Amino acid sequence: MGNQDPTRLRSYRWYGPDSLRAFGHRSRARQSGLGESDFAGKPVVGILNTWTDLNSCHLHFKTTVEAIKRGVLQEGGLPMEIPVMSCGETLTKPTSMLYRNFLAMEAEEMIRANPVDVAVLLGGCDKSTPALLMGAISAGVAAIYVPSGPMIKGNWNGQVLGSGSDVWKYWDERRAGNLSEEEWREIEGGIARSPGHCMTMGTAATMTAMAETMGFSLPGSSSVPAMDANHVRLAAEAGRQAVRNAWQGPRPNELATRKAFENAVAVDMALGGSTNAIVHLLAMAGRSGVDLNLDDFDVISRRIPLLANLRPSGEFLMDDFYAAGGLCALLNQMGDLLHLDVPTINGNTLGENIEDRQVFNDQVIRNRDHPLAENGGTAVLRGNLAPDGAVIKHSAATPDLLQHTGPAVVFEDYNDLAERIDDPDLEVCAESVLVLRNAGPIGAPGMPEWGMLPIPKKLLKKGVRDMVRISDARMSGTSYGTCVLHVTPESAAGGPLAAVRSGDAITLDFSGRRLQLDVDETEISRRLSARQELDSHYARGYTKLYIEHVTQADRGCDFDFLEGSAATPEPEIH
Repeated sequence: MGNQDPTRLRSYRWYGPDSLRAFGHRSRARQSGLGESDFAGKPVVGILNTWTDLNSCHLHFKTTVEAIKRGVLQEGGLPMEIPVMSCGETLTKPTSMLYRNFLAMEAEEMIRANPVDVAVLLGGCDKSTPALLMGAISAGVAAIYVPSGPMIKGNWNGQVLGSGSDVWKYWDERRAGNLSEEEWREIEGGIARSPGHCMTMGTAATMTAMAETMGFSLPGSSSVPAMDANHVRLAAEAGRQAVRNAWQGPRPNELATRKAFENAVAVDMALGGSTNAIVHLLAMAGRSGVDLNLDDFDVISRRIPLLANLRPSGEFLMDDFYAAGGLCALLNQMGDLLHLDVPTINGNTLGENIEDRQVFNDQVIRNRDHPLAENGGTAVLRGNLAPDGAVIKHSAATPDLLQHTGPAVVFEDYNDLAERIDDPDLEVCAESVLVLRNAGPIGAPGMPEWGMLPIPKKLLKKGVRDMVRISDARMSGTSYGTCVLHVTPESAAGGPLAAVRSGDAITLDFSGRRLQLDVDETEISRRLSARQELDSHYARGYTKLYIEHVTQADRGCDFDFLEGSAATPEPEIH
């Protein structure tokens, strides 16, 4: 395994020297019940655990962490569990996105401040994955990511239910009067049936796939269901791998390269992944010093076929994807579309990890000559309404609406939307373009998943199930519909979205990658000059810090003071 001189370990600075301070550290180790043979000269593996009772996606981490510890001990390391913020998607308000940067900061500081030689990052639910990776990249200490895995399939009256996607579908039917309260309750009890993240290709499944593609996870680990015994076995192997990596690397900056990010974008497009992946990959690249921008996503999308037939863009769920060969099989199917020479966490190249991985069901993972779509699932739009860009998941949109001009119906914020969307007197028709503003990083704050605006009830009753919807918000990766998201600059920052008035014509031209407010530019400028600044309700605390320092969506919504790859000095030990 190479040179295992204990003085090479980062933790040696805490435990090794003949000094008063090291004496204190060793005595506290003994206070914990450890003998000298338990810690002396051994790599310390810090396991950053995002378990909490409030995050049902991570409930099985009590078992997972014990498997990791077992693997660490087997390989001769010392496991130390470090609890960190969970960043659970469902219950965290106003949005877990507000706290992604908080968890990233916490992960970075916990790794740096403690005697950690290598970090095991235990996450899965949406924002936990990018947050942990952002923190690890900035900390610069060797790290390996262990994904939670997806939950089992949902079920209702013999129908397979998919997280999120079927919630929106059946909620519309409930609002339209086509679903009884009893049926709605039955769906409530059947859609989430085990620990694990969403089993559709939502943000969680997308980002764990990104982590594996970039080499931060063991091959195949992102596809394994949470309740599969292979999840526990891979967790133990991750513990063993972590100890090896404490001695030999790689470090995060050796994995988070330009080629690795290009691979991640390509795989995101082939998966029909969540639009949220764009924001998260941009933030991770910003931490790595890699020049990645929105145009890269669109360029790569145009040359990558959509191969994963997974909801919400397709038909199947993550359990089917795993049985079909999982991510490794998809990567092998992509072949020459990827940089196969990039390194990964186990010391092999990406190409070596996926060699000979087979597809067992070509309906779930399509052949390149029979893709679900010729191009990737997400595209970037620009125009006078989004000068710095907007995104659309066109693979989950209604094709007939991708070329559309219609009158705007504007909602000032989500409260205005909630109050008026079902008003029978709302001036709206199927051709209208629903616009929500003040829902971005600053305006909301936190850029919540409000971008899948509900269809007005009176249109639902007429059979309308999709409309063009535009906002500076995000939407759940499990969502679908013709939704233009991440409009940048956001309205609260003075972006053109703030100039839209109800009745204005808006054009969505997908083929031309254009989003246009059909109003004279002089008039747009006049309206923006006359707009009132958004009155922030946050005079203190973390949210104030967030509003003052968060970047726009085209830069990943990271904090401006956390961007960049400049090294932070190791802590002095006195």
